[in-house]
Amino acid sequence: MIERIGHHLSKEYMSADNCEVNKLQPTILSFVKDLPNLCSLAGLACTISVIYFSLLGFYPAAMIGLIWAVAFDWGDGLIARKIKGRTGNDRAFGGQLDVLIDIVSYGVAPSILLLSYVKFTPICLVVVFIMLATSAIRLSYFSVFGLSGAKYTGLALDNNSIILVFIFIFESFFTESNFSIILYASCLTLAALNVSQIKTPKLSGNPVNVYLLATYTFVITGIFSWKLL
Repeated sequence: MIERIGHHLSKEYMSADNCEVNKLQPTILSFVKDLPNLCSLAGLACTISVIYFSLLGFYPAAMIGLIWAVAFDWGDGLIARKIKGRTGNDRAFGGQLDVLIDIVSYGVAPSILLLSYVKFTPICLVVVFIMLATSAIRLSYFSVFGLSGAKYTGLALDNNSIILVFIFIFESFFTESNFSIILYASCLTLAALNVSQIKTPKLSGNPVNVYLLATYTFVITGIFSWKLL
């Protein structure tokens, strides 16, 4: 009898504890209203446009989406640092969301861009695997070890997109086959730098660099918009 009463009371306490946890745990969609997360999701939308236009072969439009994805990625961090009163949960959720979007923006999207440009040549699958693997390894390493002082270990993935859109400016100066070789070489070099031991500054952490990126983004948008005409 005593055992049954004890078991009943234990269940009541557990139920009360569960109710308390449910009250304290925020809903999934409650984080969407956080402005930095909205900025991250806007970057994801740009990345989807990169994938879409790459598959269609509209590479100037893909370049516009690629650089805007970087702009929103940098912007979410700047906004997060300026907002007061963000909780630990807000920061943790935003960090996780940012990493998951990064693998799509800087791993999947450039890989599909390359695959599309080289007409899905089977040998490209090796290069794409290297690009995606190094992206995943780099993001995992950063999630565990973070910055080394005020610098990254290896080239940050966002730099890949900044460099790729610049390279694509000169695409019309080469034959398709020659530019494909340039893309292969560029993507493999960037992948190697991403997982190298070189120390690179965190460009997005400086507001001046954010404004420089904004200028670069508008210039790139103008150049590739003109190419679309």
